[in-house]
Amino acid sequence: MVWVAGHFGEWVQGCLGENVALVTLACPTRGVEASWQEAHHLVLDDRAGLVGPERAGAFLAALGLSERGLVRIAPDLPAGVGAGMSTAALVAVARAAGAAEDRIAMACLAVEGAVDPVMLPVPDAILWAPREAVTLARMSPPPRADILGGLWGPPMPTDPRDTAFPEVHDLVAAWAAGPDLPQAARLASLSAARTTALRGPEGDPTADLVGRLGALGWARAHTGSARALIFPPGAIPANGETVLREAGYDHVFRFRTGCRP
Repeated sequence: MVWVAGHFGEWVQGCLGENVALVTLACPTRGVEASWQEAHHLVLDDRAGLVGPERAGAFLAALGLSERGLVRIAPDLPAGVGAGMSTAALVAVARAAGAAEDRIAMACLAVEGAVDPVMLPVPDAILWAPREAVTLARMSPPPRADILGGLWGPPMPTDPRDTAFPEVHDLVAAWAAGPDLPQAARLASLSAARTTALRGPEGDPTADLVGRLGALGWARAHTGSARALIFPPGAIPANGETVLREAGYDHVFRFRTGCRP
């Protein structure tokens, strides 16, 4: 049995020239569990529909493995919400099946077309190109933060051909300087607001909840319904989950991310 953590939106995402680039918001408490047992044929237990039989077969082939085995996949969150569940499922399957670690990212790209960096040991300490599955630059890891998160709106699976994101050269440059938590929250809020202005959806209440709950800022899945309010460690108010649920969010939870003081 293998478990792989997903993420919960991005601190920053947008275009750097022709590249779509991001700094992921790591979420160590939500992910995907997968198991692989020997079998003569490929048998997939994937009730959430994260992978599907055809893509599972193509993925195993891309890893250089035979298209066989009893594969079970169980995610903590739905697909298409911007929490990395589909990529985490592939990574978990690869590791459960004993794949070579250095083949996983490109095998994920071969079947998804756009991947999150959840296969990396410190996925939030890089600038990542999801359409190429490569690291564009090393970054300082984010400062420690408590996140109050939830899903608002319908799922929106990533289209790898979609590059309609705002330019973020200035935000990436500021992030590369190693922002403290208030600065990081400001950069995340700017990135989220730019994407919302360009792509929607209309009526997203997350920015308004920043002031109501005393958060430092907010982040979002730039494709998907994951939304995150950013707080200093220990500062999420006791009624935070209730406020989000009353505002229409589901799958509401809190977690800690980042590792830099």
